[in-house]
Parts: sequence; structure tokens; C-alpha cells
Amino acid sequence: MIQVPVDSGFVSRETRERLEAYADLVRKWQSRINLISPKTVPDLWSRHILDSLQLFALRPQPINWMDIGSGAGFPGLVTAICLTEIGEGWVHLVESNNKKAAFLRQVIAQTGARASVLPIRIDAARAKVGLIDAISARALAALPELVAHCAPFVEDNPKIEMWFHKGLDYPDEVRSARDLWAFDLVEHKSRLQDGSVILKISNLSQLT
Repeated sequence: MIQVPVDSGFVSRETRERLEAYADLVRKWQSRINLISPKTVPDLWSRHILDSLQLFALRPQPINWMDIGSGAGFPGLVTAICLTEIGEGWVHLVESNNKKAAFLRQVIAQTGARASVLPIRIDAARAKVGLIDAISARALAALPELVAHCAPFVEDNPKIEMWFHKGLDYPDEVRSARDLWAFDLVEHKSRLQDGSVILKISNLSQLT
């Protein structure tokens, strides 16, 4: 059974302090740019940080990640903060919005997160990130579009993993994606929100 990070016992005191500093910066910057939905600000810790920590609970190994459409940094920046304590692994945060990219850089500078920011479009990232082991995304696009974004990276690493946070309508998205793509799928149920999942996709290939 995967331990869900719903209490401070899942991460060390140092990592929790880094995550709290990150949360403080989200609240500070939220007044200037729309990082997250305003209605979720009061529930920032449970709605965004703990939800993102579920991914690290599932895949805690120090691998090389690319987080696409990073926005406020969920889940990629949370993963990068957790990797700081390990001292290995890396997260490439792909975010084309310059203001959000500036926010991500400030969090990295303040927390020491093992991450770098690429203020470019996803389709330009392949030439920048090198070989990566896994791709993550949260609240970015429907599954068929996400898979299409990731497909070019499979050419570089056929074993690449794709991890996507999804809500209640994920079964419809999976069916739509399977009309165009073949892939292995593992559904990890969210321990924080009924009906939500984290999908792991691997062995991706396009149907002919």
C-alpha cells in the first residue's frame, strides 16, 4: 500500500519547511498573477501540495522528470523539492508564460528545489531537456492532447513514463485516447479526493 502524504510524517521537517515556504510564495504571488483558482487558495495545502505529493509517494526514485504546463508548479515543483533531500534527480519545468516562469524561478531560489525552468512551448522542449525518464502534468489538457504532447519523447526513450492527475471524467478521456493510441495504463486512486486518479501511462505507440 502506498503511503499517502496526508501528514507531516511522510516528509522530513526540512522538506516540509521548504513546502511551506513554497506555499507562502504562492499566496504572495497570487495577488499579482493568477497562479491557481482563487477559490482553492484557502485549501492550498490539501488541494494542491498534498495532491501533488501523492505523485512522489508513487514514484520517489531520483529520476529525471519533465513537468509540462507547470503553471504554479504542481506537481513538478513539489517533486523537485522532495528530490532536494535526496540530492539526486531533476525536474525540468516547462512553462511558456513568462510571469509564471519567474515565479517558479523564485521558488527554486528560495527552496533549493532540484529543478530548472524552461520558458518555452512544450513542442520546443525536446531539444532542451535531453533524455528524461518521466513526464508529469496536472490540470493542463485532456488525455488525448497530453499523450500527443508526450509522443515525441517516446522516440528518445521508449520506456518513458507519463503521470497525469485526472478528475472524475477521466474514463471518458481514456476511451478517447485509446481511439488514437495504444498504451499500458495503471490507475492510482487519489487518497484525497473520491473519483480522482493519478494515471501512469507507458509503452505508448500511435495506432495506424
